[in-house]
This record gives sequence, structure tokens and C-alpha cells, in this order.
Amino acid sequence: MITEQTQVNFSGYGQAFQEKIIQALLTDKRWAEQISEVIKINYFDKKYLAFLAKKYFDYHQKYRTFPTLSILITLIKDELKNDNDELLKRQIVDFINRIRTKQELEDLPFVKDKCLDFCKRQALKEALEKSVDLIENEKYEAVVDIVKNAIHLGTDNSVGIDLYEDETRFDKENRNPIPTGMVDLDNKEILNGGLSGGEIGVIMCHSGGGKSHWLCAMGCNALRLKKNVVHYTLEMTDKRTAIRYDSNLCNMPANEAPDKKEDIKKFYKENKFGRLFIKQYPMNFASASMIKSHLDKLSLKGFRPDLIIIDYADLMRSSKRYDALRLEIGQIYRDIKNLANELNVPIWTASQTNRSGINSDIVGIESVSESLEKIMISDFILTLSRKIEEKAQGTGRLFVAKCRQGRDGIGFSLKIDTSRSKFEILSQADPFNLDNINENPNLKNSLKNKWNNWKKENKDIIDEE
Repeated sequence: MITEQTQVNFSGYGQAFQEKIIQALLTDKRWAEQISEVIKINYFDKKYLAFLAKKYFDYHQKYRTFPTLSILITLIKDELKNDNDELLKRQIVDFINRIRTKQELEDLPFVKDKCLDFCKRQALKEALEKSVDLIENEKYEAVVDIVKNAIHLGTDNSVGIDLYEDETRFDKENRNPIPTGMVDLDNKEILNGGLSGGEIGVIMCHSGGGKSHWLCAMGCNALRLKKNVVHYTLEMTDKRTAIRYDSNLCNMPANEAPDKKEDIKKFYKENKFGRLFIKQYPMNFASASMIKSHLDKLSLKGFRPDLIIIDYADLMRSSKRYDALRLEIGQIYRDIKNLANELNVPIWTASQTNRSGINSDIVGIESVSESLEKIMISDFILTLSRKIEEKAQGTGRLFVAKCRQGRDGIGFSLKIDTSRSKFEILSQADPFNLDNINENPNLKNSLKNKWNNWKKENKDIIDEE
């Protein structure tokens, strides 16, 4: 049992715990900044871990940023060139190889909490010890200051933006958006370049309306811009999702892609795209912390996403359990918003509308299913409307339901190719006047006629259903 009265290092927690602390430092820079105020190198009772921690924090002290694993390895190599401690060298090499190949990071949230708690307790204990002489000399105000400073160590140091002194909000580098690839959405009037770090974009429509196709299209556009993407699929298989990326990027129908493996491989070889990882989770299994753990594993491989796609958030598991589903979903959106902020990465996800959205000309926020909290938390919400006759024509309507960056309430007519997961904005349209869609007053009648013809040709299928 660990006794707080006598323990002055991490030895009571064991070697594995201490190794996890180093992993946490390498994968969570925000936590590293927080813990740097209270952690001490001599808390590590293993020489090789103390060596790594010292190099890590010395680098931060000099460059005001934390080193990546690859930079840390470079520092270590230079330091150990002339060192004769073979045991130290072997222990460091073994540890680095382990965290590269066996990246079990599920325990990191627990380790980070325990480590921070231990370090803050030690800081407070030292403050109380310093206060003994001050109390004897009746210097009570100094005691208050020492204890107050100790209590605040290891907490968020930011005091916020000083409106009259801080000019960082005017810095053009403040946003690094990932465009949707659609000029009408990415312009300054609406998205001002696209979805940016810490922001959540939601595509909302009824079941079978094209949510997954839209998310795939967003991922493909980011890849064309040489951005790194992680796509989490909770409904479709990872292989099926990968085929959709193939069909979009290679511009071929998805049902033809499996038979054109060599053509696809040649296309990727000849064209430069960003990297893509597709991870499949069962429905109602993955949580935001589980996704964070997976991203930590990727970071140890030198991969950092520029865009995260979750297909889709309503099928995730929240960090807290509630009796009501609406509260559960609200918590899920808070979790992924926190994840987007922590990583400073944009997240695209989707949400399903209730029954009223199926036959709606324009799907509005009032059609959201289960929880209105997802509306409150999300930064950009698009709704997609596709009636049956429009599906037959490969058309649809897009509506900007919410936009924190610019205008909302704007409607667009769409051309939709679900065989390639592609979307094209044809024109801006009055979302409340369907006769104006595509700026063609005869389109509505044309769609009706083609739909009636389709029904006649497929009468047997309709009768069976």
C-alpha cells in the first residue's frame, strides 16, 4: 500500500505506471504543460525514465514546446553517444521499442489523474513544510501566499484574452480551416474557408439520405489537399468505407472498385494524397475517450490527423450513463466537442432526423431526433433533403441550418452521385420555394413525370414491398 506520509516518488505505483507517465507526456501536450509545474525528475525512481523525463522537460524549457517522440530519440542518441552506461542505453532502447510496438494506452486517463494528484499533493506538502517557520514568526500573510500558490500549481494557467492588450484574435493563422471543396460553402459569407480546429460540423438528414456519403466526400476533399484524415465508422464496415473512398478519389462507381484493384493502386501511386486511417467500432461501443486513445496510438507512429470524421456520433457511447437517451446523446456531443478542442482538429459527424424529416422539403433544426443539445454544441449544421423522386434523379437540397462563422438559412440545389459519394452544388435556391430549385421552374414537374415513369417500370418491386 502507498503511504502518502513516506512516499516521495512514484516507486509505490510501480515501473509500468511510470512508463505510462512518459507515454502520456508524449501523446498529450496539453497535459504535459499542466503537469510540468508540479512534476519533478526525482519522482521517477528508474534511472532511464528520469533520463527521458529530464530530456523532455529540458527541451520544453529551451524551445517552449514539447518534443515529439522522434525528436526525443534524436536528443537521446546525441546524449548517449559517449556514455558508457550500457544498461541505461539498453533500458531506453527497450522502452522506446515497447511504446512503438505495444501501444496499450487505455490506462492513460487513470495514470494522468493519479500522477497529477500525487504531484499536487507533494507541492502542497512542501508548501506546508515551508510554512512552519513562517507561522512561528507570525508571518501569516506569507503562509497564505505560499499555500495559495501551491494549490494553483498544475492547473490551467490561461487567464483568457485581454480585449485591449491581446491581438492574437486578429492573426490570420488563428484559423486553419479544412475546406469542404464546395466554393459556395467555403466562401467568407458562410464557412470562411471551411471547418477549423475545435469546430464540429454536422450533416443531418433522414435514414438513407446520404449522411455517410457526405462524410466520405469531406474526407476525400481533405485528402486531395494532402491533409491527414481519420475516419471512424460505427455503422458500415471499414472495408466498405474504404471502397467509397476509392470510388470517390479514383472517380469510379463503388461497385466496380473491387474488380479494379491494380488500377486503384496505380492511381494512388501516381497521385499524392494525405494519409487516411479507417477504424471500425461496433455501434454504441466507442466513446470519445476510446477515440482519443486510438489517436494516441497513431501519434506514436508519427501520425497526427488534420480532420476527424465520425460516422456517426449518435451511435457512440457517452462518458456518463443516463436513463434518458436525449441526455446520453447530449453528453456524446459534449465529449466530442471537448475532443475537438483538446486536439485543435475539426470533426465532421452526422445526425439522423426524426420522421418529420423524411418528407420535408427543407429539413430544419426542429426535425432533429432525440436531443436538441447537439444543435447547441455543434458549430456548423447542414441538412440534406432527398425525397424518393429526387433520389431517382440524383438531386437534393442542402440547407445551412446553423453557422457560427457566418450566414445561415441559405439553401442550395444539389447534384448527388451516391455511386461515387460525390456532391455538387448547382445553384443557390430559395429553400422555401421548390419551384425555384436549380433556377428551373419546370424541374418539379419534370421530376414528378420521371418518378411516375420509374414507378411504372418497377411496379413489381413496389408491389412486393
